[in-house]
Amino acid sequence: MKRILVALSAGLLSGAGLVLSGMTRPEKVTGFLDVTGGAWDPSLAFVMGGAIPVYALAVALGRRLRAPLVQGTFREPARRAIDLRLVGGAALFGAGWGLAGICPGPGIVSLGAGQIAGLVFVLGMGVGIAAAQRLSRSAKEPAGAVQPG
Repeated sequence: MKRILVALSAGLLSGAGLVLSGMTRPEKVTGFLDVTGGAWDPSLAFVMGGAIPVYALAVALGRRLRAPLVQGTFREPARRAIDLRLVGGAALFGAGWGLAGICPGPGIVSLGAGQIAGLVFVLGMGVGIAAAQRLSRSAKEPAGAVQPG
């Protein structure tokens, strides 16, 4: 129950921050990304800049803990290599963010607020995740392998 309450609190706090900062408004995000179009809106740079010291403080405090507050142990990412898969995924993410003006966090907040853009984005994100998983599985299989089903 403690884990659920911590996750709920973190989600509500993050969602409120996204709404207050304007990051759930695609036109605000695309205005920030449009550095050459004449309508550049630098305000989101301050939002991101404000997040850096908060994250740095959380990391510094986390390093002093022997274990997380609601987990048994800290979990490190299994993969650390900067490879084509990582760079390609980051490029695809950035292109989608730039075109739609929405990324996963604000998309889920928009969905929760009942916005049709949030619904379309989250459905598209789900299709993209499923396609990426299918491509990843098929790339790992030997040539000529037969897919079940």
